[in-house]
Amino acid sequence: MSIGFIIATLGVGGFLLTSIFKILREYERGVIFTLGRVGRKAAGPGLVLMIPIIQQIRKIDMRTLVHDVPTQDVISRDNVSVKVNAVIYYRVVDAVRSVVQVENYMAATSQLAQTTLRSVLGKHDLDEMLQERDKLNADIQTILDQQTEAWGIKVSNVEIKHVDVDASMIRAIAKQAEAERERRAKVILAEGEQQAATKLSEAATILATEPGAMKLRYLSALQEIANDRTNTIIFPFGEADIQKFLNR
Repeated sequence: MSIGFIIATLGVGGFLLTSIFKILREYERGVIFTLGRVGRKAAGPGLVLMIPIIQQIRKIDMRTLVHDVPTQDVISRDNVSVKVNAVIYYRVVDAVRSVVQVENYMAATSQLAQTTLRSVLGKHDLDEMLQERDKLNADIQTILDQQTEAWGIKVSNVEIKHVDVDASMIRAIAKQAEAERERRAKVILAEGEQQAATKLSEAATILATEPGAMKLRYLSALQEIANDRTNTIIFPFGEADIQKFLNR
């Protein structure tokens, strides 16, 4: 009986010690309820004294949490169906609000991230999803941070990981890109022809007003042709032209 009494006493003593003294790590805070009411500030870190039965404590991790947003089916503004997943980084900045204002802040943040991801990406074209991820990440992060502020949550970063497009759509996008490259090539070629025609027109105007310049250009052309010795070239001269050369 004495041994049983000693064991019972030690058990009760251990229970009282664990009920009275709580140790919170550096990254933990304790939300203490006294007869069901919560204080304004969370306790910790370090040693926290509790009143057994009257007070209860709930520990909250204050470190940055990483959450993978499950793959979401999104229809872009140009009616392209894609699968998108992302990752969010957030942490608790107010332990009391994270307990009192929302039942499960992790689940709530996850669900809000999923709906926000679909909502934001659905307002953009596929090209914007693929090329402007930084802007989309910032938009999603801003919306999430505003919505979770009431829960004592701070969303620090959002990163879209993958934008998966159906194989048939990939082929269509490749054809579209090829057509776009051909269009640009034709536009550049047309602009080059236009610039060349403009310069030729300006040169012709100058040569028409300067007879001496026209003769020099004619002789320069003859010299260029004469450099090719593989063919015999005959240039007909009228009588008036021959007379002009003889008079010089």
